[in-house]
Amino acid sequence: MPYTPSGFFCDRLIRERERRDGEGSLNKPLRFNGQDYNNLRQEFLQRKTLFEDETFPATVESLGFKELGHKSNKVKNIVWKRPKEICENPQFIVGGASRTDICQGDLGDCWLLAAIACLTLNEKLLYRVVPPEQSFSEGYGGIFHFQFWRYGDWVDVIIDDRIPTFNNQLVFTKSAERNEFWSALLEKAYAKLHGSYEALKGGNTTEAMEDFTGGVTEFYEMKEAPKELYKIMKKALERGSLMGCSIDSLVPARFETRTVTGLVKGHAYSVTAVEECRPSQHKESKVRLVRLRNPWGQVEWNGPWSDKYTFWTNPQYRLRLLEEDDDPEDNEVACTFVVALMQKNRRKERKMGANLFTIGFAIYEVPKEMHGNKQHMQKDFFLFNSSKARCKSYINLREVTQRFRLSPGEYVIVPSTYEPHQEGEFILRVFSEKKNTSEEIENRIEADHPVPAPASAGEESEEDQQFRTIFQEIGGEDMEITANELRNVLNRVITKHKDLKTEGFSLESCRSMIALMDMDGTGRLNLQEFRHLWNKIKQWQGIFKHYNTDQSGINSYEMRNAVNDAGFRLNNQLYDIITMRYANESMNIDFDSFISCLVRLEAMFRAFQAFDKDGDGTIRLSVLEWLQLTMYA
Repeated sequence: MPYTPSGFFCDRLIRERERRDGEGSLNKPLRFNGQDYNNLRQEFLQRKTLFEDETFPATVESLGFKELGHKSNKVKNIVWKRPKEICENPQFIVGGASRTDICQGDLGDCWLLAAIACLTLNEKLLYRVVPPEQSFSEGYGGIFHFQFWRYGDWVDVIIDDRIPTFNNQLVFTKSAERNEFWSALLEKAYAKLHGSYEALKGGNTTEAMEDFTGGVTEFYEMKEAPKELYKIMKKALERGSLMGCSIDSLVPARFETRTVTGLVKGHAYSVTAVEECRPSQHKESKVRLVRLRNPWGQVEWNGPWSDKYTFWTNPQYRLRLLEEDDDPEDNEVACTFVVALMQKNRRKERKMGANLFTIGFAIYEVPKEMHGNKQHMQKDFFLFNSSKARCKSYINLREVTQRFRLSPGEYVIVPSTYEPHQEGEFILRVFSEKKNTSEEIENRIEADHPVPAPASAGEESEEDQQFRTIFQEIGGEDMEITANELRNVLNRVITKHKDLKTEGFSLESCRSMIALMDMDGTGRLNLQEFRHLWNKIKQWQGIFKHYNTDQSGINSYEMRNAVNDAGFRLNNQLYDIITMRYANESMNIDFDSFISCLVRLEAMFRAFQAFDKDGDGTIRLSVLEWLQLTMYA
């Protein structure tokens, strides 16, 4: 992601002279608290009992001293459990250690977790800190060990595997995989090294980086960074250095003050990659990207290059600044204006559980070659163009207002909520010193393939012959199928697809499909009509699966992308109608509803084109024609 944080820090692995054989070396680490891992493990295996660490017991003292101390309500319901008591088949490492194995819990140790995430990028360094020959099966005795560099010496820290839980969930660091525990145990060993879990609250990623490598850390403030910083970062990562970054914050970071692009102030991130790439074949300049990892495992970058970027589907408003200010500052030709975004009716709807959304907006400059084009800006525009201006922060107030000074020209204002997939009413107002024009821009309503492709002539292929045989079994001698027969066939097929969220096709849906493909007006489908329908359903099924990632159906915002992929260009009003007509109470659309919607769209586009003889985008219908069209569609 393109990103300019306040500071970068990296462990350049400039080590002091390593002692090969002496006490405190990598090969012969010191025994923390005098505990010997191999001897203790053998002892408890022979006893056939699980190790309990008396030097870091499963008590409040190991949790903390103040917020996690005896007088704290936070610790009353914490239960120490071993992984085998938490889940079935616990594993030390599942499928190799990766940065997704580190998700922050209820402890402010993001600085530590950012360093651990960096550690997973270098196996040599990782397995120096996390000895890999540990498991919950072979030779399991409830004992684990980890190694850290501490003030010039390497130390081996032993722990038992009793971990703090609440309602059978890990309280502190956890993995995305519920049965994976190496990161939680590493955090416990580091907490033991420092006396308690609470001792890890608040810190600098440089501390953990040095404790994992014995290296020396460099720190760069972005305001004073050298010109070759990108080159330094790239070389550092290539050489196995660990790297992190953060944005300075004068006040503790809160949800309402996260940056508009999804970054959190005062929070530690690990840098996992840097790359240069060319956004498109038409642009010669390269974009420098920095990939960051949030230890929370959530709250992602939502700007350009993000992997879920629904921003482009929001309402868009074209603003034309026509006249510059009368009193320019420093002879700068610019137009002063104020943008005010207000959300409506949230207080009125509190009784139904509504709260104020966290809202904001961004302003993009429209390229000169697109001036006058009233089309809705598509996803690619936002991928390859950064905002010209934006509100300072997204915040949960009724109204967000900010003053701007931009050069005369054409711009697009995009209002949005901070979290994706939230819908609400709003007012966008623009006040300017001099003349401007503004209007909402919408897609031109059109479809790519409203007219069915003609049947191809020639000999039947083997696939065609098999298809004909199957159809004949269904349709009988007349080689036609009814809506009931179509329903039985389709439901037999989709029951084999467990990943499709559907209760099966309704009879009404199948009647609509027949109406769409019934070219000869018989109310049934012949072989050619059924083949055309089947090909469409397979195409639409692929689109549905692409967006149905959690197998709960497609939500209202994903539906916009899915409809677009199916070849239909609609406006916001039509998308809202689709949601009201086809979504369930959770605002999700299942497979049957998805297919029914696309069938109806294609049928109506096709009918409109049949009536629009002169192609001017308007038609005139009699009452009879209107009823014939709507009743059979």
